[in-house]
Amino acid sequence: MTTNAPRPEVLRYTAFSSSPEGGNPAGVVLDASTLDDGDMLAIAAELGYSESAFLTAPPEDLDGPEGRTFTIRYFSPKAEVPFCGHATVATAVALAERIGPGELVFATPAGTVPVSVAEEGGTVRATLTSVAPHVEEVSEADLAEALAALDWPATDLDPAFPPRIAFAGARHLVLAAATRTRLAELAYDFARLEALMHRLDLTTVQLVWRESGRSLPRP
Repeated sequence: MTTNAPRPEVLRYTAFSSSPEGGNPAGVVLDASTLDDGDMLAIAAELGYSESAFLTAPPEDLDGPEGRTFTIRYFSPKAEVPFCGHATVATAVALAERIGPGELVFATPAGTVPVSVAEEGGTVRATLTSVAPHVEEVSEADLAEALAALDWPATDLDPAFPPRIAFAGARHLVLAAATRTRLAELAYDFARLEALMHRLDLTTVQLVWRESGRSLPRP
């Protein structure tokens, strides 16, 4: 933090909910210009949310509406992450409450993300357009390591949903369990899974189960 600079205001928002008890909580700092990486990480750790967002001035070459274009960075309590959807939504709503609804543009580590914010009946809603999503196959060796960390045999996977790494700003390993029991009885080797996530640059490991043809709940 810049010497003698006061600590910026730290906001607490909940995205995807009309009630503070639901949704996904995120920390938001609308002016992080005096913070360095260590400061941001410390604030994220203090808040304890899965991610917190920090705004600074936009890159000079970023095309966007004046006064509504920003650089945004995301920190979990342990490390910086390239993108977080719910923290982006929370930040957009916080901005709209102060500068009004409309179009916003964020320069994220994963790419440029435009957000449209509208207000209706006293409710502020933000809709983002993510960077281009894609999926990639998981190597046999990496899958074997993930299953070993989870203590799952390969037969515990749903063959209708092959393991994949999904990307829409951040990388997530997605594994579909064959049964609800397998998903419910979750125990894993934290250190081993953490090491795999670092090596593959994963933000999360998503474990899901096909409840119906259109529903995939996760723990």
